[in-house]
Amino acid sequence: MQSATRLTLLLCAAWAATVLYGEMGAYWASYLACSWPSSPSVSTQNNHVKIAVVADPQLMDSTSLGLPSSSIALQAAEFYTDLNMRRSFQSAILPFKPDVVLFLGDHFDGGPYMSDEEWQESLFRFKHIFSLNEQRAKPHVPIYYLSGNHDTGYSAFFSVHPEVFSRYEKEFGKRNYQFSAGKVDFVVIDAQTLDAGAKKSKERSSSWEFIKTLSPGNASNPKVLLTHIPLYRPDNTPCGPHRSSPVINQRVSYAALDQGITYQNYLTKETSDLLLSLLKPVLVLSGHDHDQCTVVHSTPFGPVTEHTLGTISWQQGNLYPSFMLLSAGPKLSQNSTDLKHDVMTNLCFLPKQTHIYIWYICQFAVTILLLVFWPTNGLSSLPYMSTFVSFMRSAGAELFSRTKEKNDDDDGEYEMVFDAEGSMHLVKKAVAKAPSATSDSRTLGRGSVVARATAGKHQLEPDSSILVEMGSETASDDAGKVARPSKSRVRKVLQRLFRVIQSIVVIAALNVPLYMMLLFKDWIDH
Repeated sequence: MQSATRLTLLLCAAWAATVLYGEMGAYWASYLACSWPSSPSVSTQNNHVKIAVVADPQLMDSTSLGLPSSSIALQAAEFYTDLNMRRSFQSAILPFKPDVVLFLGDHFDGGPYMSDEEWQESLFRFKHIFSLNEQRAKPHVPIYYLSGNHDTGYSAFFSVHPEVFSRYEKEFGKRNYQFSAGKVDFVVIDAQTLDAGAKKSKERSSSWEFIKTLSPGNASNPKVLLTHIPLYRPDNTPCGPHRSSPVINQRVSYAALDQGITYQNYLTKETSDLLLSLLKPVLVLSGHDHDQCTVVHSTPFGPVTEHTLGTISWQQGNLYPSFMLLSAGPKLSQNSTDLKHDVMTNLCFLPKQTHIYIWYICQFAVTILLLVFWPTNGLSSLPYMSTFVSFMRSAGAELFSRTKEKNDDDDGEYEMVFDAEGSMHLVKKAVAKAPSATSDSRTLGRGSVVARATAGKHQLEPDSSILVEMGSETASDDAGKVARPSKSRVRKVLQRLFRVIQSIVVIAALNVPLYMMLLFKDWIDH
């Protein structure tokens, strides 16, 4: 029983360490593993504007899994997905103290298709996850948004339901605009309207007019293009070392009768080339793909790097959620053409939440197996363990005895002996050994009484008939024992089951409150 108690305490400590790391320590590790980008040639970062970039939260709703809103499975999935993103934002992003927060679109999953009531509910969850209610009390951190296809839909949808634009703009602002951070201009475009399909679409025309007004802008300010849908790249273009899923090739689906686009992976080549030629950005940031991808576009004015940022949510098909830290530097001199230190980026990874939950499941299975099969008297009661311990003891005893014999040999007396050739040799003197106490004969008192081993021959031998009778009685007893094994076996199983349940209750009593405390600590608004 003492061994079972020790096992229970050990499992309690193991579960406490697991819960603390999985629910809190993993996010601290993500924070410590990343840093703001810097360059050795830049003497100071104090005048750089620090921007945290987040892509594709895509909050789950009734359109995500095809389950009704009242489904317990859907509510559990929503809760743990929201909790993970809130922890990521609170524990791994906000501690960097960014000056600006930027969302690259797809705030919701079924945004265009939700009713106003469902949309408001998702909006409330979005504000809670990313602490926007708390940010309202601290307006010194500006937040900028891009519209995504899961927010307003593609042209085939919003051309029929233009009210999705007014609902989006009421909460998140304009869909095409520009803002400055440091001396860098960030251009935000509604990418879903650029390849609208219908050439005379009102939304398409307004987006291109906005872009053309920026093309002759101040050339001394580097521009960063922000688009939810990535720019065109040839099929099977490598995405760099950070991508974990296969590369997605171009796919554009059109509605019938030229009613617009129903889906597209990337902007078309003509749209992408026109954007790059008009804006001449030094960097392009995009989302939509849910996985990391870095490509370089060749343009007449030089190569342009595009970073497609992976989703922040662990439920959107990416086992390695991420965010980006971007530093926007000060203005360079008029004659300088080195713009790479104006905009520096660093990709940061968040905890692998799927792996953490798999770890929980595996540890639970190991816990049950240990409690069920752990020996009552501990590991020492196992045959192989006793053999191993005996072997180690005998090896140690043999090693100690050899050392002692060697020391005894070193303590002997030696004498010099010369041979016929006159060479000297050291020879150990013979030492008379005291008579052994275990010899066959020993002297007692004054007499000469001798006890010899041959005396054993005169001992009485047991009667063979008695042996036969005893053997028969033993056999009959064994037969009686074999005849009733079921009761003792059932009793042992019930005792082991009771011990397992008791240990599980103890482990849960210590660790469930710890888990609940960590859960509500991160969920409740401060």
